Amino acid sequence: MAEKTENHDRRIDYVEFNVADIAAAKAFYGSAFGWRFTDYGPNYCEFDDGRLKGGFTDFGPVRPGGPLVVVYARDLEEVLTSVEKAGGTICRPITDFPGGRRFHFLDRDGYELAVWASA
Repeated sequence: MAEKTENHDRRIDYVEFNVADIAAAKAFYGSAFGWRFTDYGPNYCEFDDGRLKGGFTDFGPVRPGGPLVVVYARDLEEVLTSVEKAGGTICRPITDFPGGRRFHFLDRDGYELAVWASA
């Protein structure tokens, strides 16, 4: 995911879009905005708009309500505890992915966010 994370603790760091067709999403955003892309297998593609990075994935259903906002954390377990103490609900436990680990949670209004830490 995003590089130079030492100053990103507990800040929005990444945005993911669940899409129906990764190639079509790349074609659209590349043509419309000039974004660059890095493929990580058939089900994930990272985009780079020159300032912020994010991803296109077909792992989950398309969410017309918005993309998945991803927050970086130096200590994933500490932030998971903070989320729970603040009233958040963990909806996807800590899992590994190439380059790190992450969990997903629902805030008090039902918005899903993710938190990640580098490996």
